[in-house]
Amino acid sequence: MADDTAPATHPRRRPVPVDGGRFQVLVTAGYFHPGWRAGGPVRSVSDILELAGDDIDTTLLTRDHDLGRDKPYPGLSGRWTRFGRTKVFYLGPRHPAHWRTLWRTLRPARFDLLYVNSVWSIFSLLPIALVRIGLLRADHILIAPRGEFGSAALALHRVRKRIFLAGWRWMLAGPRVTWHATTPGEAADIRRVLPRARIGVVAIGSGPEPGPAPDRPAATGPARLVFIGRISPMKNLDLVLAALAHVPVPVRLDIYGPVGDPAYWQRCQRLLDALPGPAVVDYHGELHPGQVRETFSRYDAFVLPTQGENFGNAIAESLSAYCPVLCSDRTPWTTVLRDGGGLVLTELNPAALAALITQVATATPQQRHRARSAAGAAYRRWRAGRDPVSVLDQARQMILDPTRQVVAPSRSGAGGPARR
Repeated sequence: MADDTAPATHPRRRPVPVDGGRFQVLVTAGYFHPGWRAGGPVRSVSDILELAGDDIDTTLLTRDHDLGRDKPYPGLSGRWTRFGRTKVFYLGPRHPAHWRTLWRTLRPARFDLLYVNSVWSIFSLLPIALVRIGLLRADHILIAPRGEFGSAALALHRVRKRIFLAGWRWMLAGPRVTWHATTPGEAADIRRVLPRARIGVVAIGSGPEPGPAPDRPAATGPARLVFIGRISPMKNLDLVLAALAHVPVPVRLDIYGPVGDPAYWQRCQRLLDALPGPAVVDYHGELHPGQVRETFSRYDAFVLPTQGENFGNAIAESLSAYCPVLCSDRTPWTTVLRDGGGLVLTELNPAALAALITQVATATPQQRHRARSAAGAAYRRWRAGRDPVSVLDQARQMILDPTRQVVAPSRSGAGGPARR
């Protein structure tokens, strides 16, 4: 099998689906609309379904409740419904009747492609296993790890993941399996775990439309920083709190997001309680997606020293709201931030992050205003270089002609092309 990251190519002919006409795809995702607490993957899957070609039929299997919630979505649990052109089944895994309803539909069906979004989720493992033993008919498998093979992600529950990979490696390989990497960096992560994996690089997400530019300088007073995201070790909120202890000037930090790891949140609270003045920090709970961009627009900077992002939808939303980003160099956004979108943290330690925060906190209102304008302009330049791409169309091309590779469509910036 091919072992190279994809160069840009164009197909010479269209694939022939198994039914001789339309291309049939079964998509699985642990969480989906109307849920939102799982963050970027929900939006990414939604974009993929929306961009699918008109001659592609998509069926989606997902949970009947949101991340961290037990209550099912009203009127959706155990039912088939529609999301745009996609048929969606909302499964309650503990309800045998739901499995019977689902199985009656899937058992006689035949799919050209099974597309799973995660390596560890039961919504990926079970469908892959069923395809492998022939109980679910799908000719090919496309796996999107969504950043789960990054070094920081693999370090969480390391022993458990090593044991899993030792037993499941054979399931995740073979000529019928292709991996969906969203950046060249993620392709390298996959190859470190599975050296013989066949990988296609497809940049996901074009980001939201830019909002209006700020029309007046920032207010006087302490700099206003914001953290918006899941409160989990990957997002590194504890590093932000530790860094604030080293910032010598007044600064305000507002925190929004669901608590994904209660033990980790307790650690963050201990750091917060130990903070000396002049930092002021408040936690405001969860923030609905419809409120995110307007919230970003009220701040001088978004602080996200993440341990790794395969895309970073929150970063795109912040820049689209003209809010500069203080971010680690472990995302696809480094080029955009250095183009004016914010500041890049190259060392994940409190002193290094404190230096960047101090740089923002000591800026004049006029300097903060110019930084916001620059962030929006950098985002506009990045977005102008994006070409919408359908992951499912590209997968279909690979199924037709295995010697051809998936295109990496971005011309510059985050998720840029992998040329070799």
